[in-house]
Amino acid sequence: MKSLRFLRSVAVPAVLAAGLCGLVAAPAAAQGYGLYEQGACMMARAGAGVAAPCSDGSAIFYNPAGLALDGRAEASLGGTAIAPRGTFTNDSTSRVSTLSPNTYFAPTIYAAMPWHRAVVGLGLFAPYGLTSEWPTTAEGRFVGYKSSVKSFYIQPTFAFRATDRVMFGVGLDITHMSVELNRRLDLSSLPIPGAGGLTFAALGVPQGTDFADLSLTGSGNHAGAHVGFLIKANKQWSFGGRYLFRQTVSVSNGELATRQIATGLRTPVPLPGVPAGTPIDALLASEFGAGAVLGPQTATTSLPLPDQLVLGGAYQASKELRLFVDYQFTHWSLFKQLVITNAVAPATVLYGNWKDTHGVRIGGEYTLPDRVVFRAGFDAHTAAEPDQSVTPILPEAPRREVAAGVGVPIGSLRVDFAYMYVHQSDRAGRSIDTGAIPPTVALNNGLYHYYANLFGVSLVLGF
Repeated sequence: MKSLRFLRSVAVPAVLAAGLCGLVAAPAAAQGYGLYEQGACMMARAGAGVAAPCSDGSAIFYNPAGLALDGRAEASLGGTAIAPRGTFTNDSTSRVSTLSPNTYFAPTIYAAMPWHRAVVGLGLFAPYGLTSEWPTTAEGRFVGYKSSVKSFYIQPTFAFRATDRVMFGVGLDITHMSVELNRRLDLSSLPIPGAGGLTFAALGVPQGTDFADLSLTGSGNHAGAHVGFLIKANKQWSFGGRYLFRQTVSVSNGELATRQIATGLRTPVPLPGVPAGTPIDALLASEFGAGAVLGPQTATTSLPLPDQLVLGGAYQASKELRLFVDYQFTHWSLFKQLVITNAVAPATVLYGNWKDTHGVRIGGEYTLPDRVVFRAGFDAHTAAEPDQSVTPILPEAPRREVAAGVGVPIGSLRVDFAYMYVHQSDRAGRSIDTGAIPPTVALNNGLYHYYANLFGVSLVLGF
């Protein structure tokens, strides 16, 4: 019906804009939603050890050159359980929305085989794999109540020992990434057709009236490179570094699926071409069909994956004790804006203006005479998101993480266990989406609180 053409220029761009903000959670994952725990041994050190990766194949992720450090055949299988918890508290009403208490799992598989002075390896892991999920009654559901990024990396790796002290490594990252964003639409915030910009709230529709559930899904494939070096300066000191090249993920198959939610409301006064008392649900129903404004639609965009640099050192303090320290830089300032092209609405531009992030990881391990190894670590890093971009999709903030674990040998098998506690600083953010480009901190209306418990285990077999 002609009176509803306003939805084409108002509702759909807003839906896709918020929806593809969920896709942005993928690159932001390297800090806010990233999973750096790609093996229980390194996880117990808080990820420190680019100059001396663990002998479990996880060097494929932490430093490809590290495969040549031991030069032995090994295979490992493991995984990490992540249990995030959090809340959003509205500044004005004190209403508290609680993150759904779910637990997510990220697997790892590594294998390495020596070949003359080289080592070839293959890693399968999921560096982006967390989900932000809120109940459908949460205050921020109109921005997003479930934002999911899932990835599967296959990295064939080649490491070479140039001398007894110098090693190099290179890996090819073959990646499949899938994304999903679910959100609700608020009827009260939609403009009334022919009413000079007034919204349905002017007709008495209460704020927070759900009339549509939207799900945006998409996936993309890309390939990138990963290089590293490792130098054993002497018996005590080792130095290493790795560089992950910047990439771009093209999402060309984005799909928007919608479902109408009954409100039971009627128009209290006549509208252009619509008599008073008309059921609003019936008024909107035709717009959810195939080819209609709120029906199935497609969207495309491209996402930057910034380059990442890690440098560090390892010090053998004694026969039993070894210490590690790493510095990590991620080039998130590459993300300035995101341009979305879709089948129905004009192109939409999403504001980013993220910041580069910096982190420090410190770890240590102590080996007993029976080869049982105790490990511990701490890391801290800054946030990529600016203050005006903190929402339930990505409520990111600076973090502090502490970790501990143990490695237990059982013949040729070793079992590694790790635990990590993630403390994220409380941060002001918003639970609303006004469509303002760029958004401002004046829209922030509450406080996000977040923490997480992580448990990791790896089975390592040496040959």
